[in-house]
Amino acid sequence: MFTVNFKPFENTDGTVVGYVHDLITEMPVHREKYPVMVVVPGGGYAMVSQREADPIAFEYLAAGYNVFTLTYSVKENAKDFTPLKELSQTIITIRENAEKWHCDPEKIAVVGFSAGGHLCASLATMWDHEELKKVFDTKGGLNKPNAAVLSYPVITADEHAHKGSILNVSGCEEGTEGYKFFSLDKQVSEKTCPIYVWHTVTDGSVPVENTIKLITALQQHKVSFECHIFPEGPHGISVCTEETKSYNPYNSRWMPLSIEWLAKVFDYTK
Repeated sequence: MFTVNFKPFENTDGTVVGYVHDLITEMPVHREKYPVMVVVPGGGYAMVSQREADPIAFEYLAAGYNVFTLTYSVKENAKDFTPLKELSQTIITIRENAEKWHCDPEKIAVVGFSAGGHLCASLATMWDHEELKKVFDTKGGLNKPNAAVLSYPVITADEHAHKGSILNVSGCEEGTEGYKFFSLDKQVSEKTCPIYVWHTVTDGSVPVENTIKLITALQQHKVSFECHIFPEGPHGISVCTEETKSYNPYNSRWMPLSIEWLAKVFDYTK
């Protein structure tokens, strides 16, 4: 394995660290390229959670993925589509370096948590949105993910919104058109990539209605998805282990289930 570090843009706070599989050459090469997971931690667009970075990355790395973790711009620097531009450019950079980094450019997924889930869902739904293209060259869709895994995601900008996240990413007052633009259940279309999403009913920070409204929109637009709603558990439980101070073997099943789902979407066997 070797590591990769890059900045999506020199003039923003975004940084990326990647863990890339070396090719095994002591026998006939079994695999010359690997699927990719881009990890996007949560934090309300006010910070970037460590609990949703390496603990997630190492699970997918062990499952045979090259993994890149994005630390994106937050607080006052989260407006003006900056995090979405950073995630878009991360996907583009990986595709442009796919051969060097042993990546399959047609099997790139994003996995996001809470506000990071909102960022991943933004890319899944708005990768070619005209408002994004006004400020960023999407290079004909080179920024589009092939799949998205969303963990207790912020989705809505209505009465079920995580207001802090939407205020930070929109840079607009509650109830304005700029604020409501980031209600992603309204941005779903037939061009949205396949989505895996999970949530808990008792999430006290991001209500489960966020996921329910998302999957309702996905169903209406005939977008392939898988959803798991667990009956109990607080917000921000990451991989549900002692390491992340969220031990819950029952809910921890979301991770292997997401890997099985990706294996079907990508036709990939470790």
